[in-house]
Amino acid sequence: MRRIAAPMVGGMVTSTVLTLVVIPAIYFLWKSKDLQSVPEEEEQKGK
Repeated sequence: MRRIAAPMVGGMVTSTVLTLVVIPAIYFLWKSKDLQSVPEEEEQKGK
């Protein structure tokens, strides 16, 4: 049973880091890029 412990713990750590750090960072970068691509005139029309 010890041989499966290291990969299992590694997978749990990796999935936690992906969920808490990497995916939100990618989402933030994606959304900030979308906001920069919208011209100011269109942004004011929506308000």
